[in-house]
Amino acid sequence: MKQLQADLREPGSPQGRSPGDRVNRRLKYMSLAVLVVQNASLILSIRYARTLPGERFFSTTAVVMAEILKGITCLILMLAQKRGNVKELVVYLYDAIIIQYMDTLKLAVPSLIYTLQNNLQYVAISNLPAATFQVTYQLKILTTALFSVLLLRKSLSRLQWGSLVILFIGVAIVQSEQSGGKETLSASGQNYVKGLIAVAVSCLSSGFAGVYFERILKGSSASVWLRNVQLGIFGTALGLLAMWQQDGPAIAERGFFFGYTPLVWCVIFNQAFGGLLVAVVVKYADNILKGFATSLSIVVSTAASVHLFGFNVDLPFAVGAGLVIGAVYLYSLPRTPDPALSSVNQTSSHKEAFLPKSVLTK
Repeated sequence: MKQLQADLREPGSPQGRSPGDRVNRRLKYMSLAVLVVQNASLILSIRYARTLPGERFFSTTAVVMAEILKGITCLILMLAQKRGNVKELVVYLYDAIIIQYMDTLKLAVPSLIYTLQNNLQYVAISNLPAATFQVTYQLKILTTALFSVLLLRKSLSRLQWGSLVILFIGVAIVQSEQSGGKETLSASGQNYVKGLIAVAVSCLSSGFAGVYFERILKGSSASVWLRNVQLGIFGTALGLLAMWQQDGPAIAERGFFFGYTPLVWCVIFNQAFGGLLVAVVVKYADNILKGFATSLSIVVSTAASVHLFGFNVDLPFAVGAGLVIGAVYLYSLPRTPDPALSSVNQTSSHKEAFLPKSVLTK
């Protein structure tokens, strides 16, 4: 925390900060709070809603509702940017989505993958303890880094490669320790192996979709709201298809909103608006702050899991989670310039990022 404060000080300033720096500092810490709360609350709320006794809501309908709400919100924000001029907005959308249809079609692949990922997250969180899911899900950093190297030809520093190894070891320790609790989960109707497979596939899909999205849209001038509308079109259509394939007969019998409670609506609104909110504040958060937020959200999720779900934090889990937290933070640290490669990379080093820069908000 002291390092974060030091990074915000203006060199040469007698008090260390100018008024502009103080505003920037507040925005950074507000961004930190938003990132931590959104990361932790979504996982905890899904886990709590999916483990309550009684009839469960259909997770496929929740994914569709989140896409619809997110799309409507983006349309409202775009209308506000057009100063309430509906005709101008319609013309703009027609040009961006219909006329430039090839640009829109590029989003079909990442939208398909993220629809799959959103459904898999419900499966994973329904079958794994929230803290275990939060720790294991950080493997998306590993998959994103590998896909960035393979598809975007990015280079990683030795520190980043080392942090990825530490990350993998930490997750492996957590999983080896948690595998001993399979019997307890099975007794409560949860399938540990099913949850583990779901989170593994979700990590792979997250890494590939993010990198693919960056590759096809690099240099695009489209706004974040337009991109989310385009993604929402495919996401809603694909989500409806998955819903009908998986739960069609049951939904036809019980209804689309079967099992919806105020808590379920909170989960849906968090998933829909939380991602958009993060997209707004993330521009104020540098790589270190994002890494710190991810690490802190693991701590928050674990502490809340102890209180809400009676989760037992033993030594192996603490060690594994600690390694993951440390690896996430180390991976987010700025790269140290390599003197031998400085002349080659000086024009491109500023483009390196903690994760691929994507306007996608799940």
